[in-house]
Amino acid sequence: MRSPCPPPPGRSAELRRRFAEEARCERPDLSTLCLLVGAEADGTLDEAGMDAAQVELDRLAGELPHRPGSPRAWALALRDLLGERYGFHGVPDDYRRLGSSLLHEVLRRRRGLPILLSVVWIEVARRAGAPVYGVALPGHFVVGFGEPGTGLDTGAEQVLVDPFDGGRVLSGADAELLVAGATGAPLDASMLTPAGVLDVVLRILNNVRAWSAARPERSDVGLWAVELSLLFPSHAARLRYERARLLVQRGEFSAGARELEAYAEVVSAVDEAAGERVRGEALAARAMLN
Repeated sequence: MRSPCPPPPGRSAELRRRFAEEARCERPDLSTLCLLVGAEADGTLDEAGMDAAQVELDRLAGELPHRPGSPRAWALALRDLLGERYGFHGVPDDYRRLGSSLLHEVLRRRRGLPILLSVVWIEVARRAGAPVYGVALPGHFVVGFGEPGTGLDTGAEQVLVDPFDGGRVLSGADAELLVAGATGAPLDASMLTPAGVLDVVLRILNNVRAWSAARPERSDVGLWAVELSLLFPSHAARLRYERARLLVQRGEFSAGARELEAYAEVVSAVDEAAGERVRGEALAARAMLN
């Protein structure tokens, strides 16, 4: 990915207005939200670029066979199209690239993180009429077809595929191995339930925040990822604390101190000692102004 430049302030404000509106509507659209995230990261992604990404998803869906039938047939059709014919997959190096979390870049490179490759699978399959959904296994996002909760290896009523591995169809043992590798815990049936659109987008933003946290010089990326997360209908209060600390890190001491003080008031209601610690951070931030 070329060195990303943020959108100008007016453009960013409009993107965030649209993101908040989409996130709060009755049926938020996954590809639209992901492309708005991409536009916040990459100032060169304009309306024409977002439209082109949607058209590409439509085009790929048009290349699928007409209603393959069973969940397994859908899974194999997507694997043959996206994994084999077009080469969508992931490699370990993709975890080091911000572009691996941006839908327009994943469509361009046909490479990305498991969750973004899963977004491609979901959006292409959905357009073609497949019974598809995301499955947020701990540490590794995959795609499900068929009726959730019917079990794997039981006549293929529910089928899981791993887009990071080119769309490989997962057996129950494969899914157990993925979960055990990430958590050391056994696979639980509750892990196979469909992930909601907002859950998927929040997990993408969490990945962006983690990418930024490992690169202090890219605190700008962490800041916009937190600020987009705060536009969801509900969010963790601690995101406000994270935003405040990022502001201080970026030298915006006065704004960061105000955010810390506001967060301290919230925290003090349940943990006075924690509130005092945050007030101390606010005082330290203000001292940096001298």
